[in-house]
Amino acid sequence: MKKIIMNLIQKKPNWIKVKFPIGKNYKNLQKLVSLHKLNTICQSGSCPNIGECWEQGVATFMILGNVCTRSCRFCGVKTGRPENIDWKEPEKVAKSIKILKIKHAVITSVNRDDLKDMGASIWIETIKLTRKFNPGITIETLIPDFKGEQKIIDQIIDLNPEVISHNVETISRLTKKIRIQAKYDRSLKVLQYIKEKNKNIRTKTGIMLGLGEKKEEILETMKDIKNSQVDILTIGQYLQPSLKHFPVHFFVLPEEFKEFKKIGLKIGFKYVESGPLVRSSYHAEKHVK
Repeated sequence: MKKIIMNLIQKKPNWIKVKFPIGKNYKNLQKLVSLHKLNTICQSGSCPNIGECWEQGVATFMILGNVCTRSCRFCGVKTGRPENIDWKEPEKVAKSIKILKIKHAVITSVNRDDLKDMGASIWIETIKLTRKFNPGITIETLIPDFKGEQKIIDQIIDLNPEVISHNVETISRLTKKIRIQAKYDRSLKVLQYIKEKNKNIRTKTGIMLGLGEKKEEILETMKDIKNSQVDILTIGQYLQPSLKHFPVHFFVLPEEFKEFKKIGLKIGFKYVESGPLVRSSYHAEKHVK
């Protein structure tokens, strides 16, 4: 696999650079998020597509606060002891989606391993109120692994969101280094369990490249994901949020991403989003169709 090896100053190639967001819709959404004290993974995760998506009125809302109980080395979300639950958060999110006239909502959350139900109650209320205030809306829930607790996962499945996604993030060999409190096999089992419980729900996952994986490991991971009956796969370039995070080992060329897309479709995924700036929620509205 061809790749651009990182140098010490971490200079990004031209195809990674994005324009600074300045559009009217972007500013309006920025004001709305600030006014209602909402959290988005777009901001917390330092997503490079924030300008494009927000200008189109598309955002991924992050519930259960903005502090995660896990310490994944790739993620820009803060790690620590979260604050108390904001029980008004589900209604704030639902009403904001209505104001923005969003037709397809993506909702995610931090991990809340400190809570007995790991945040399921807020998840359930957010989905219910989003539907209540936005009749006809379609929903993607980008969920944590909930430690593989099927009774908790069942509560999400029972609400029948159009898409349930959970990110594998990286290959098996690197999982312990990158996702310290997570497990590669557990993530795959969560995805497979969702499909087995409700075959009509589309399942989805995403992986990052540039962490030190080899091409054969990427292909093996793609096969593992497909064997877990996942419908949709996203593949993007890992970008280091700060110097404290896991370093980028290399940048993958755009043509390599195109190759992985072809391979993914060939092995049976219904939809593959693959490119340097692709993130799990990128073009999410297309994944529900």
